[in-house]
Amino acid sequence: MISVNCGLCTLKPQIKAHLLFPLFSSKNKTLPSSYSVKIVSSMSSYDKELAAAKKAASLAARLCQKVQKALVRSDVQSKSDESPVTVADYGSQAVVSLVLQKEIPSKPFSLVAEEDSADIRLDAAKETRERITKLVCDTLASDESCSVCNLSQEDVLSAIDSGKSEGGSRGRHWVLDPIDGTKGFLRGDQYAIALALLDEGRVVLGVLACPNLPLKSISGSSQKNLHGEVGCLFYAAVGSGTYMQSLDGSSAVKVQVSAIDNTEEASFFESYEAAHSQHDLTNTIARKLGVKAPPVRIDSQAKYGALSRGDGAIYLRFPHKGYQEKIWDHAAGCIVVTEAGGVATDAAGNPLDFSRGRYLDLDTGIIVTNQKLMPQLLKAVKESLEEKSSSL
Repeated sequence: MISVNCGLCTLKPQIKAHLLFPLFSSKNKTLPSSYSVKIVSSMSSYDKELAAAKKAASLAARLCQKVQKALVRSDVQSKSDESPVTVADYGSQAVVSLVLQKEIPSKPFSLVAEEDSADIRLDAAKETRERITKLVCDTLASDESCSVCNLSQEDVLSAIDSGKSEGGSRGRHWVLDPIDGTKGFLRGDQYAIALALLDEGRVVLGVLACPNLPLKSISGSSQKNLHGEVGCLFYAAVGSGTYMQSLDGSSAVKVQVSAIDNTEEASFFESYEAAHSQHDLTNTIARKLGVKAPPVRIDSQAKYGALSRGDGAIYLRFPHKGYQEKIWDHAAGCIVVTEAGGVATDAAGNPLDFSRGRYLDLDTGIIVTNQKLMPQLLKAVKESLEEKSSSL
């Protein structure tokens, strides 16, 4: 990929778009005809940042794919909260940090991300540090436009630790989940590299790299029977719509959320892991809406990507009591869906607010759908929550 830092701004928009997105070649694969075909012809005011984000997420996905294909026990550790973390989580975060700092030089560089290097700085983690450093160096070296070389272990650890920013409502902050859906990653199922940019507290762009998500619709599928050619990159910038292309090269297509207005015809997504959402509550909501199709349960923000292209019409997430939603679990997915014409709110209908630091301050849960279904969905959610509360 050609770097955006090479004077392209003086070229005509059509030529600039072609150079920045060389995947628009007739020699490359095309996406399924069921999606709205519209080649990117213009870019937002965040064009430089979006190009950098796409590059960073794509390279991180390349690292994750390599690890997932040959995952060994030593690649997986447990964090203090007993959740799993892999060398791919650390490597992905380092790659994204390094690419963004190279492509968008800025001081200070602010990254709000999930991981830090504390555990892998321990003496017992020497082999893990070496493995991560090699993965990062090999991944960056695989892209000829990345001139980063001879990275030390400390360089990589420092890149990981650049993700300690607290975010907030002032300035610009990148928001990253280096592997959203680590448990799915470990099972060989769905996961996503989710990267967004906050500008003065507002999400202005988002990229979702979903290495295992089929290019064709997964409507009516389950976690275990997804099939077909896989590897999707979704991206959106404020005011510019949402686009999808394959991770290994294709023309980009503009996507839209489902236009369904009959709840009986709607299908919905929810978390694969029961610990991540109250499946009994979502079942109650589905019954109130008359939804006939069973839920599609998959890991990660791949659900947001699938929803943005109309694979389903509703996404429900109701974590168990005491759980705090992190901004990196929803920032990229939120703008990908909303720029595709969808709506994302908390259970009370309030817009998601990413300006308050590393956590979302919201009412009960998250609901995502199209504008036509939202009033009915909010009503069903309110009734179901009231019934659940009265039964306790």
